[in-house]
Amino acid sequence: FQVMQKHGPPGEGEAAMVRMSVLADALKTLNNAEKAGKRQVLIRPCSKVIVKYFQVMQKHGYIGEFEIVDDHRGGKVVVELIGRINKCGVISPRFDLTIGAIEQWTSNLLPSRQFGYVVLTTSLGIMDHEEVSF
Repeated sequence: FQVMQKHGPPGEGEAAMVRMSVLADALKTLNNAEKAGKRQVLIRPCSKVIVKYFQVMQKHGYIGEFEIVDDHRGGKVVVELIGRINKCGVISPRFDLTIGAIEQWTSNLLPSRQFGYVVLTTSLGIMDHEEVSF
């Protein structure tokens, strides 16, 4: 056996990891920090979709204040956690839904009628399933 040595700086010629979903990464980070009992978490990179999603979560009392840090790159968000998140995630790939199908999806996804929200992206913006129904 002959071992070929790679010449050049480390990392050259290797495939870089690509972020497929910034929102999925943000929610996974939020989930992990909540499970670890952290009081705040730094989410990066930031996007308008993430900010709108956090506004919906904040409106329903799942997270505290959040601050957007503009670093002229991808941006960052610092989120205050209050310990109310059980689970949050992304359904991928995205599905097209009619208003009639939203009720079936929410009953499949949520543990109970009393609590939990399905956040949807619509042509009118990002909102939870209760806002969409009305």
